[in-house]
Amino acid sequence: MKLSLSTTVAATAVLAGAVAAVTAAPKSAGVNPLQVSMVAVGVDSVDIRITNTSRHAVRLPKWQLPSDVTEAKLFQVSRDGKPVAYEGPMIKRGLPTSADFKVLRPGETYRAVVNLAGAYDLAQTGQYTVAFASPLQHASLSSGEMLRERTGIPMIAKSAPLRLWVEGKGPVKNGKKPGTGGTVVNGVSYVGCSSTQINTAGNAVVSARNYTENAKGYLNAGTVGARYTTWFGGYTSSRYNTVQQHFVSIDAAMDQNAGQVKINCGCNQNYYAYVYPARPYEIFVCRAFWSAPLTGTDSKAGTLVHEMSHFNNVAGTDDHVYGQTGAKQLAISDPAAAVDNADSHEYFAENTPSQN
Repeated sequence: MKLSLSTTVAATAVLAGAVAAVTAAPKSAGVNPLQVSMVAVGVDSVDIRITNTSRHAVRLPKWQLPSDVTEAKLFQVSRDGKPVAYEGPMIKRGLPTSADFKVLRPGETYRAVVNLAGAYDLAQTGQYTVAFASPLQHASLSSGEMLRERTGIPMIAKSAPLRLWVEGKGPVKNGKKPGTGGTVVNGVSYVGCSSTQINTAGNAVVSARNYTENAKGYLNAGTVGARYTTWFGGYTSSRYNTVQQHFVSIDAAMDQNAGQVKINCGCNQNYYAYVYPARPYEIFVCRAFWSAPLTGTDSKAGTLVHEMSHFNNVAGTDDHVYGQTGAKQLAISDPAAAVDNADSHEYFAENTPSQN
């Protein structure tokens, strides 16, 4: 793969203008204090720098920052005007703990070099456009001010678009293939799971199927009650039809019973679960999954619904925000994003507390 840097100077010039607008400002101005710059380096990587331009320290979850280990979909990548598939992990997280935060002092710059080919499909030759865009949920200033828009949704740390010409190698095999082998129990495959884990996860699959069947029935009936508006916002036929089709697909995927749904117990991270969206239907369950209730808010069953919605051939959802509070605010402020948010689908399916 060969990447041309001939457009870097132009992209940097565009970036300079955009960066000038992203400076420290009081809360009333609704301006993000994080200044982001990005240039192309090497064959398929970008050098990204994030500077705290405010007079206060900024505290934000580490997963909202770029690094050499992909843990979130932080870049918007397109080729010749068409979105490029993200192939990295999509992770369901709980509330961040103190250990999950990074603090940027006033004037401090965070720098990382990110290999885009490790998480995005750059196999084809073409004109690529790359932009950093990271939602800053739970991020705050040392003054106590949360980094939120006037509408209440998280600010987004953004860079200006960077244009790159990539000479790809054509279709290549993704090395991140689903695990082979495993044990099939009641039509579900299990990899690296103990008998106790198989029993527990199996019950979660059954409950998740009940959730998706119920959600699909609600939407197929054309119901527009508080249950819908709480998680997806005001009604429009377009958004409603999208959510309806999502749950038709999620329900069909969950109902597969010939070993297609695969539960992988090999994750030892603190989050709930994750999937690779281009690798249906393998779901890696992690520590928080095992301690979650079977049903209800942020449950085992709900986690499986959340993760199943991420697969590109199911609903292709994103992680705009996490948690019920964030999802409710997103439905009010940006219902189009709520329709694309995995946690919004989970909470609609869990329906806890119950709404009509």
